[in-house]
Amino acid sequence: MNEATLSLIAIVVLQAMSAFFAGSETALTAVSRPVMHQLEQDGSRRASLVNRLLATRDRLIGALLLGNSMVNILASSLATGALVGMFGDAGIAYATAGMTVIIVLFGEVLPKTYAIYHANRVALLVAAPVTAAVLILTPLVRAVEVIVRLVFRIFGASYAATVTLETSMMELRGAIEVHAGEEEVKEERRMLRSILELADVEVAQVMTHRRNATTIDAGLPPTAILDQVVNSPYTRIPLWKDDPDNVVGIVHAKDLLRAVRGTEGGIDRIDVAALASPPWFIPDSTTLQEQLQAFRQRREHFALVVDEYGSLLGIVTLEDILEEIVGDIADEHDVAVAGVRPQSDGSFIVDGSVPIRDLNREFEWRLPDDEAATIAGLVLHEARRIPDVGQVFRFHGFRFEIGRRQRNQITSLRVTPPGPED
Repeated sequence: MNEATLSLIAIVVLQAMSAFFAGSETALTAVSRPVMHQLEQDGSRRASLVNRLLATRDRLIGALLLGNSMVNILASSLATGALVGMFGDAGIAYATAGMTVIIVLFGEVLPKTYAIYHANRVALLVAAPVTAAVLILTPLVRAVEVIVRLVFRIFGASYAATVTLETSMMELRGAIEVHAGEEEVKEERRMLRSILELADVEVAQVMTHRRNATTIDAGLPPTAILDQVVNSPYTRIPLWKDDPDNVVGIVHAKDLLRAVRGTEGGIDRIDVAALASPPWFIPDSTTLQEQLQAFRQRREHFALVVDEYGSLLGIVTLEDILEEIVGDIADEHDVAVAGVRPQSDGSFIVDGSVPIRDLNREFEWRLPDDEAATIAGLVLHEARRIPDVGQVFRFHGFRFEIGRRQRNQITSLRVTPPGPED
């Protein structure tokens, strides 16, 4: 076997090593850390090796780059020596052109392309040999680390990035949105997105407004109060005295029915106000995450929302917060309220009181809900005036046509979302 043949075999072996280093770098960079973590929890030793490599990412990247550079330089030197011996000085040009094509195509593009599309599989396959390579190259890598740290310090740059809560939350949101076009995980994506938004949503955005809330005058006869409680779809109802803003207690249907059963002198002798539990008032700026924790700590399911002046705004319950995560929870006593009616032309007839968050969650729209809670409130905020029936507005890519108006309140409108071409 002559020298040229030995050089050719060595070049092929070195290029295979170059492809290994390049593919490993891409796979271990693009690998899914949650998947590897779960596989390690399930007992996968290769996933455990991957996680150990990722824990020292700077050393891993240094070893792979160092190994890749060494084999490419050695392969190029061998090719140059062989071709110079065959063609003289022209062999330098031949070696440069040939090795450039070979390294770029077979040592970089092909292995990295395959690794980027099969990152998890390739990472598991190369975990053991890469670990060995990192151990072998550790002395050289440490020397490179010292030089790199020194250069960073000279230029005043930060060597290691700090992971903040905002960064972690952004990564979670990005991971959820990556699968935005997959219908198979639509419900899971919707719930995960809602969980991450609990700290950004205030109770005023999900509460039942006082106009739609059921309340009872404590001054009514016990028989009338009992009739209202029985006919109501709710188990907890606020009691007010003299003024609807003056809530004096929360009566539970079971407590009232238990008192009715235990009374012997007639229903009219029941003191409903004495049966009521003390009201729990919370500010409208409370976030859903804070309120969920408060519900758990106090072991209560019902709170009254007030503004900065102490005026009653509405009612928020534990079910309201859970519905923000899992969607609407309907039982046999819920009252069905028509809110959104799809039309054949792709538009929607929407009641003005429908919350923007419900529309965004159901249809994956991106209408802003920081300035208004309902779709009618959004139109009023953007229009800066009270619109007339039939008036059309366009903002945020949507078309809004006013359908009905009751005094100064928009009760119905047609919403046309942007088409795919928009």
